[in-house]
Amino acid sequence: MMEGCEYAISNAEAFAERLSRELQVLDGANIQSIMASEKQVNILMKLLDEALKEVDQIESKLSSYEEMLQSVKEQMDQISESNHLIHLSNTNNVKLLSEIEFLVNHMDLAKGHIKALQEGDLASSRGIEACTNAADALLQCMNVALRPGHDMLLAVKQQQQRFSDLREHFARRLASHLNNVFVQQFTQALLQLYNRSYFLSVPGHDQSSTLAQHSVELTLPNHHPFHRDLLRYAKLMEWLKNTDYGKYEGLTKNYMDYLSRLYEREIKDFFEVAKIKMTGTTKESKKFGQRRLSLVGLHGSSGKLTGSTSSLNKLSVQSSGNRRSQSSSLLDMGNMSASDLDVADRTKFDKIFEQVLSELEPLCLAEQDFISKFFKLQQHQSMPGTMTEADDLDGGGLSRPHNSGTPLPVSSEKDMIRQMMTKIFRCIEPELNNLIALGDKIDSFNSLYMLVKMSHHVWTAQNVDPASFLSTTLGNVLVTIKRNFDKCISNQIRQMEEVKISKKSKVGILPFVAEFEEFAGLAESIFKNAERRGDLDKAYTKLIRGVFVNVEKVANESQKTPRDVVMMENFHHIFATLSRLKISCLEAEKKEAKQKYTDHLQSYVIYSLGQPLEKLNHFFEGVEARVAQGIREEEVSYQLAFNKQELRKVIKEYPGKEVKKGLDNLYKKVDKHLCEEENLLQVVWHSMQDEFIRQYKHFEGLIARCYPGSGVTMEFTIQDILDYCSSIAQSH
Repeated sequence: MMEGCEYAISNAEAFAERLSRELQVLDGANIQSIMASEKQVNILMKLLDEALKEVDQIESKLSSYEEMLQSVKEQMDQISESNHLIHLSNTNNVKLLSEIEFLVNHMDLAKGHIKALQEGDLASSRGIEACTNAADALLQCMNVALRPGHDMLLAVKQQQQRFSDLREHFARRLASHLNNVFVQQFTQALLQLYNRSYFLSVPGHDQSSTLAQHSVELTLPNHHPFHRDLLRYAKLMEWLKNTDYGKYEGLTKNYMDYLSRLYEREIKDFFEVAKIKMTGTTKESKKFGQRRLSLVGLHGSSGKLTGSTSSLNKLSVQSSGNRRSQSSSLLDMGNMSASDLDVADRTKFDKIFEQVLSELEPLCLAEQDFISKFFKLQQHQSMPGTMTEADDLDGGGLSRPHNSGTPLPVSSEKDMIRQMMTKIFRCIEPELNNLIALGDKIDSFNSLYMLVKMSHHVWTAQNVDPASFLSTTLGNVLVTIKRNFDKCISNQIRQMEEVKISKKSKVGILPFVAEFEEFAGLAESIFKNAERRGDLDKAYTKLIRGVFVNVEKVANESQKTPRDVVMMENFHHIFATLSRLKISCLEAEKKEAKQKYTDHLQSYVIYSLGQPLEKLNHFFEGVEARVAQGIREEEVSYQLAFNKQELRKVIKEYPGKEVKKGLDNLYKKVDKHLCEEENLLQVVWHSMQDEFIRQYKHFEGLIARCYPGSGVTMEFTIQDILDYCSSIAQSH
């Protein structure tokens, strides 16, 4: 439009007026057109009215249809709701039936079980089995895991109360019956014990009589029949432990009370018999409490030593021919220098002590095994937890509060077993200590094989269970025995230090040397293949050092017997003992003893030989002194005090007859010095003969060198010396 009007932009007003005129022309044309179409509009309106009427009719029909459908819908809703309720009812009925069946199946106790719990026979095996089955069934009913809401049901509450009443009734009945069984067994065992030991108190027979010693067997009563009868109730005890711990604990205490009294009586009587057997047959029973601990004068024939010059070389192989085979006893007294009485007493004590331990060990093990089985306590599982010193060892720990039916931890059950065993056998350790004290009083050397025996039994018990009552008790007693053993060693050393020798008689073999020989021989026979050899080796070291020191001390104090003789004889005896016994830890001491014996033998021989040719000895000592001062040997004869005339004068004082007389006197003096037990006279005499010949040759050599060509000789020869010595030895 603007393109068609050239002045549209330059003359806007003219352009606007043109537009206005054209618009008016168009409006007029439109009005004319509308007025021309009014007839079609009226027709259209009429059609619209008719259409509205048709719509109203359709809406009316739809409303009626809707009313009809609404009625059907309500009926269908009612049918659907009814079906849902029926399904829900069926589901509830099924669940209810399931719950009822669960309660009936799990909380219904058979009439037979109820009858068994109420009046079942607890004395017969069949009755015990019926009661056991009924108790298990009751426990299952009581321990059933109820579902939520069951405990609110009246019937369930009533059934639970009924079960609780049955449990209480049967628990009381069971506890009462078992208490009666305990009492019956206790009474029966006491009666048997009285019958067994009746003669011990028979008028006219004291406890040390021969009848008592030989008629009573050193055995402990066997409780196996009692255990066998009670083990029939083991399952019922387990039921009681799980359902009524209070009554279970009460039965446990009652059992411990009865058994502790019974075992105390049995064990005391048993140890009394052992003591009677240990002391009753001793001929010196009046001096029983004063038995010697030192073995002064105990030098039997089997302990004597040969006296030849080759004796020391033969001693090392003598023991193999003298030892007897080992018997069932630890003691091998074949090489012991002890009296027959001591051999018999020690053998008897050895057998009795072993019998005591052999009886106690199975008794404790059997009782511990029974306690574990009957009271349902575990004892062999390795679990942490041990008793502390604060634990009540007399059984009081059993009274600790514990929830009924709650099992104890394994460690607590092991502690409970130890506590029960400690209370039941509370008298074993004191009685063993008393027996050990008695054995030590009878003979302090008894502690040697008590140490070996007890060590072996402790080792055996610890291999089974290191924390068991038996292992602990025997271990405690072993400590006491070891103290007695140490005390025995200390007493021997003290006796060595306190020994007093007679000033009027020769010393001979010192008492503590003979005692060491007996101790070593006894110890070697006892400790052969023993577990505690180290204890003996330590004791040997202490004793041998004490022997060495005190032999030298006595030798220095001796007035009647020369020091060299005391040292020579005693160290010869020590060397012979160590060579015979072949004690490996004393090899150094054996060599030292031999060296001391050899040194003092030589010293004694040299000292003694200075006396029969005293002037001749002094003369040649002067000659040697001049030579030592620088004078030539061939010029000694020019010395006034040592010229040929003086030599002949001295030699004439010792003719063969005088020499033989001097040797004879020397032999007698040596014989007085030496003791008969060691039999060293011929050894010493042979050494003196050799030394005399050596001195003779020395004197002849000096004469040949210092007095050459003088023709001066001794008035007796070496052959004369041999003849003199042989004749003197044979004449005595």
